[in-house]
Amino acid sequence: MTPPVLKVRGLTTRFRTGYGTVTAVDGVSFTVGRGETLGLVGESGSGKSVTAMSVLRLVAPPGRIEAGSIELNGVDLLSLDEEQMRQQRGTRAGLVFQNPMTALNPVFTIGWQMGEVLRAHGRGDAGAAPVYDALAAVGMPDPQRQAASYPHQMSGGMRQRVVIAMGMLNNPQLLIADEPTTALDVTIQAQVLELMKKLTHEHGTALLLITHNMGVIAKMCDRVAVMYAGEIVEEAPVEQLFANSRHPYTRGLLRSIPRVDQPRGQLPTLPGAPPDMSALPAGCRFRERCGFAQERCKTHPDLLTVAPGHSTRCWVAQDGISLADAPARRQEPAHAL
Repeated sequence: MTPPVLKVRGLTTRFRTGYGTVTAVDGVSFTVGRGETLGLVGESGSGKSVTAMSVLRLVAPPGRIEAGSIELNGVDLLSLDEEQMRQQRGTRAGLVFQNPMTALNPVFTIGWQMGEVLRAHGRGDAGAAPVYDALAAVGMPDPQRQAASYPHQMSGGMRQRVVIAMGMLNNPQLLIADEPTTALDVTIQAQVLELMKKLTHEHGTALLLITHNMGVIAKMCDRVAVMYAGEIVEEAPVEQLFANSRHPYTRGLLRSIPRVDQPRGQLPTLPGAPPDMSALPAGCRFRERCGFAQERCKTHPDLLTVAPGHSTRCWVAQDGISLADAPARRQEPAHAL
């Protein structure tokens, strides 16, 4: 079996502030293989972006990685000094930032900024050809003209393509895309997603895709890890997750998606709010919002396998009971679509 490109085990990241210690990522473990796309999904504040920043050691103080291991092609990233880590970021691991409007410097041309990626990693003598090739690979018309342009002269979709090109410029084995389509309209979003899928398949790049959009997950991913309150609560192949989700939180996310094959009407919503990350409850962190909570949910469940390749952090699911058959203690409220 081919070893994974990225292997994360027990990752814990905390922010120590004057108001208390916030555990943003708590014991997170996952792998991403060559040519594979792993989706990391969850509502805002679940720890997705901090997980990505932790993998590349970009968490700024007062944040700190306090436990776990991160291996990129067998290299322990947590053992590297800052200069060694900087070389890993630009060559073996690329990052596509969330907002293309702010990811580019407005006072430098696109070509200069992409050239800086080459110069920072010892490829400054390669000339402009790699920049033009990278822009062409992401579908930019007339790469030479675009390289001479400034960010404000481009649309949001074109800027996002530039950011993806920069992330892929040094042919990384791992690409982390943090909400890469948030600022784009639906048409451009579809084009960018298709582009990322094509690039990862052609280059065999491992892709960690962070999003809150379950539609993007369905289109792009091979496997899905669902995060809630700083920890992974379910992980499964994408088809299996959509067909038979085993955690109430995942079920709630899926049921809240509008569907064109269903009549317009009411959509279920999750009651309550996520827990305070500086004072996490002792038991299941979803207990207060869960319609299937039981007495034993006051004890924190482990992430255990419930089917081949499918694991969940739920006492009910670990008993082999389908959520469709489990008695609910309350109905999920709905809102009008």
